[in-house]
Amino acid sequence: MGIVAGLESSAEYTRIIVCDADSGAVVKHGHAEHPAERDDPQSWLMSLGRAASTGQFADVEAIGVAAQQQGLIPLDSSGNPVRSALLGNDRRMQPAAADLVDALGGRHAWAEAVGAVPEAGHPVSKLRWLARNEPGTAAAVAEVLQPHDWLVWQLMARPSRRTTDRGEASGTGYWSAALESYRPDLVELALGHQVALPEVIGPAEPAGRTPEGLLISAGTGETMAAAFGLGLDVGDAVISLGASGSVFAVHHEALADPTGTITSYADATGMHMPAVRTLNATRVLRGAAELLGTDVKGLSDLAQRSTPGAYGLVLLPYLEGEQTPDLPHTAGSLHGMRRESMKPEHMARAAVEGMLCGLADALDVLRGRGVQVRRLFLLGPAAGLPAVQDCAPALFGTRVVVPLPADYTAIGAARQAAWALKGGAQPPQWPAAECEVFEPGDELAAGQAVRQQYVTVREEIHPGAFGA
Repeated sequence: MGIVAGLESSAEYTRIIVCDADSGAVVKHGHAEHPAERDDPQSWLMSLGRAASTGQFADVEAIGVAAQQQGLIPLDSSGNPVRSALLGNDRRMQPAAADLVDALGGRHAWAEAVGAVPEAGHPVSKLRWLARNEPGTAAAVAEVLQPHDWLVWQLMARPSRRTTDRGEASGTGYWSAALESYRPDLVELALGHQVALPEVIGPAEPAGRTPEGLLISAGTGETMAAAFGLGLDVGDAVISLGASGSVFAVHHEALADPTGTITSYADATGMHMPAVRTLNATRVLRGAAELLGTDVKGLSDLAQRSTPGAYGLVLLPYLEGEQTPDLPHTAGSLHGMRRESMKPEHMARAAVEGMLCGLADALDVLRGRGVQVRRLFLLGPAAGLPAVQDCAPALFGTRVVVPLPADYTAIGAARQAAWALKGGAQPPQWPAAECEVFEPGDELAAGQAVRQQYVTVREEIHPGAFGA
């Protein structure tokens, strides 16, 4: 018996979930918005204090921390921030990322070095941006932490030992999930000098204790914590439907991908989490809904009045260019228009199918490298749309599950805390997430025909997009 807490520090709020360490049953909650600027680390601490202000940590024996990913907190030699945090979604770093790709010799060189090609979100790109845009600040940087690292360090009253976990380290651009080691030379390439980096500890290894004696687990990033909270295992994949899309799976090894299409992340359990990103997901649905004078729910209702294949309409959903396949300067396009197909319901169906077929392309990249997919989780608000749930199983060719709403990130952080508290080679067996389940059923053949229709059009417009 024991009581543990999971702390989720997102870009906007802090959420606390308190659970029984054995059963995973949730016994208390806490929530608070960040009171000041989102890039102010002190605001994250104030938010944590408010979220815990009504006794959430009473009787708690261990705390796990999950936080927004790929942020960077540059510290001086005394451990004080030299500027505000650079957050993961800061797009200013895109030119710096491109600069770094060239500096090491191209995408292949980066993929071989750390399993990831620099993008704006990576901390290595933020270091390059600092060196180019704030050289005085860059010169003062003596060590770097990410948000979860920093919060863990603060909870333990800033000990001399700084830690992180495999999941967070794998998103930096200077730690290799395949080799389980840092590449300090890439930090120097980006910033111009070496800095201290946090020690990468194992998933069940405690980071330390608070002055009051509470155990603090390794912690991890939001995505890795959510995967742990959902109870993902080998054979499970996830498609996250944000404005852009991401596809990742639990796998037994890091995947070396010379093209950089697959990013080789680590998870929070000692396994790996290869990921493929698309630039277009729910923005496709929103754009089509605006065109048809409705919202995404109305678009879903319209799409259900059509049939698989949308009367021959095919939407290539590359509204923002695309990353998978690598078509950064292309645009979306609509094909197969005939008089009988030019109806709102068929346009709506083509938008839903086009979005999902684009994501199925990304999923196929992982399948083509031996990743098993027996069950596919759909996450994000669009996962609840009936048209998406109707189309997805047949288009992806597998069972699709949509988790019921819950605080999976904070639950994953709490489960990690329970693991650190109790020890052992395997994490505690908490109940699996409650999900709605959708099977391909009799629609599988129709779904595969839709996929083939989509691939035929894609190859006519962008021949060899996937190296075919």
